Amino acid sequence: MAWYPDAVRLELQPESRDQQTINPTQLLLHSVAAPWDENRIYAYWRDSTNLESTFGLDFDGSLGQYLSTTTRADANYSANRRSDGTGAVSIETASNLDATDPWTDAQLDELADLAVWLHRTHGIPLRVCRSWTDPGIGYHRLYREWSVSGTDCPGPARIRQFTAELMPEIQRRAGVPPIEPPTTTPVVSLTHILAAQHRDPGLPQGGTTYETEGLVVERALYKEGLLAKAWIDGSLGTKTKTAVSEWQERLGYRGRQPGQAADGYFGRDSLTRLGKKHGFAVTP
Repeated sequence: MAWYPDAVRLELQPESRDQQTINPTQLLLHSVAAPWDENRIYAYWRDSTNLESTFGLDFDGSLGQYLSTTTRADANYSANRRSDGTGAVSIETASNLDATDPWTDAQLDELADLAVWLHRTHGIPLRVCRSWTDPGIGYHRLYREWSVSGTDCPGPARIRQFTAELMPEIQRRAGVPPIEPPTTTPVVSLTHILAAQHRDPGLPQGGTTYETEGLVVERALYKEGLLAKAWIDGSLGTKTKTAVSEWQERLGYRGRQPGQAADGYFGRDSLTRLGKKHGFAVTP
């Protein structure tokens, strides 16, 4: 059993005694969608539901631990039901009722320290999980297998912080070079991208249809100077559509009427040319 020395131990029973052990290979980040401290989160897990997480984090950085990091935490769904015995450590973080606020500086500070401790204690890699089973660090929305029916958790503002602030800080504190991303060429489906372009703008803020492929495209548009870094979230909404329109116009495309801007929806040529320039392949 492993207990984080900087957390208040609030051990849940009978879960701590009865639930299966895991080999922790992932850290998954959640928002609790309530302004609760570690004691209130503990009371919720104890009295209201059995879908507990390993840790609970307040706005001020105070941290409670409810289960050993080698005990299954049910809030991670399939992440802790793998046949090979690997699983995920999870942390619920206090937020507003809609989970639309960013993490506080104190929360980011504690999340970074916890991730480094898990890396040193259990060998969890300092990289973003590349699939739902891949060892590393992720957030609840990243893969559908981590949620029963889909989720926006931990919210778009925190997902942007995860990429831009938290992961670089975790790697810096660990004192090791950041792990390079896989060398395999990313593959993006034109059908998936068009579906996301038509569906994502109507979803709740930050909602995604094909998040992993959307992130590949948005990073390329960012490198072209067409999309602000804050909007690299995998959701192909209105900001991304404007960026695509500008990319199309660079390639010589225009709207159907004189003086009309390009429509902002990828075609095979515009997506393929973006992929060739920025290192991803395009399939139908």
